[in-house]
Amino acid sequence: MNTKIYKHVHALAKDLMQASVRKNQANFDEYYNELQQVCDDNEDTDKDHPVQWETLADFTDDFALAITIYEKSLVKAQAINSKDFLSSIAFAIASLQVELGDKESAISHLESAKINSNKIADKELKAEIDELLTELKNQ
Repeated sequence: MNTKIYKHVHALAKDLMQASVRKNQANFDEYYNELQQVCDDNEDTDKDHPVQWETLADFTDDFALAITIYEKSLVKAQAINSKDFLSSIAFAIASLQVELGDKESAISHLESAKINSNKIADKELKAEIDELLTELKNQ
């Protein structure tokens, strides 16, 4: 990923977190719109990357819309075959699907996340995937 874009997305994520903690909706909306613009400007270019879309989805309050954005990010992660992004994005989608009561789709995404997580170093994410998958299958 382009370092300049990564730093910009990372800075916007920090700004979004601060605005959220401070309950400053005007700043939050401004930063969110700026992040959306970064995503839109880079879409389908050599600067497009799943991290910007995943970050945008992370800060999207509407669960259905967030899933749509995560799914876009998932396609981009598949295009570059990034096991880290494939795992984290599928886990995020599954978590939202659980919130929306879509257990079957959540299990499907978690199974995909589990397969992809076999090739990543993030043990905490692996454990979270396994835990949620086990919990859903045992319900």
